[in-house]
Amino acid sequence: MIGMLRMVVVLSVLCGLSGFALSYLKMVTAPRIEEQVLTYVQGPALARVFSHIQNSPIADRRAFDSPDGKVMVFPALRDGTLVGVALEEKGKGYGGEIGVMVGFDVGSDALAGIGITTLKETPGLGMRVTESAFAGQFFGAGLPVALASQGGSIDAVSGATISSGGVVAAVNKAARVYSQLKPEILKAWGK
Repeated sequence: MIGMLRMVVVLSVLCGLSGFALSYLKMVTAPRIEEQVLTYVQGPALARVFSHIQNSPIADRRAFDSPDGKVMVFPALRDGTLVGVALEEKGKGYGGEIGVMVGFDVGSDALAGIGITTLKETPGLGMRVTESAFAGQFFGAGLPVALASQGGSIDAVSGATISSGGVVAAVNKAARVYSQLKPEILKAWGK
C-alpha cells in the first residue's frame, strides 16, 4: 500500500514538473513565434494585398476589440494618410482552415485584395486559391462577395469549390468585422 502511494506521489510530481516546464517553454517562446508568423506568414500576404504603401503595416498594427474577440488590424498609409487596412480571417476549406489576409480601401470600402496566409489544401487543386487568377478577382470587388455558382462574381477554382468557398467565407467574415470596427479604425489613424 505504501509502495503504491509512493508511486502515485512520484508520478504526480513528475507530471506537475513536466506541465510546468512545458507551460514555461511556451511562455518563453511565444514572442519569438509571433515574430516569425508576422515576418514569414502575414508579411508576405500583406505585401500581396498592398503593394504601393509607405509604411510597415506590421510595425504599425493595432489590436481592436470586436464581438468575436481581439482583431489585429494592419494599416496601409500613403503620405501619412490611411488608405487601407487589412485583417486576417479564416474560412473552412477541404483540408482544414484557410487563413486569408483581407485588405480594404477605406475610401470606397471595396476590397483592396487578398493574400493567403495558411492552408492545407490538396496540392494542384485547392492550393490554386493562392494563384493570381483566383485571388486577383477580389481586387475592387464590392461586398459581400459570392461565388459565381451562388450568383456572385467570383469564379471558383475548377475542382476546388470547397477551398474557393472557404476563401469567400473568410473574406465575408473580414468584411463584417471591418464594417463593425471602421469608426474605431478611422479614429485610431486620424482620418
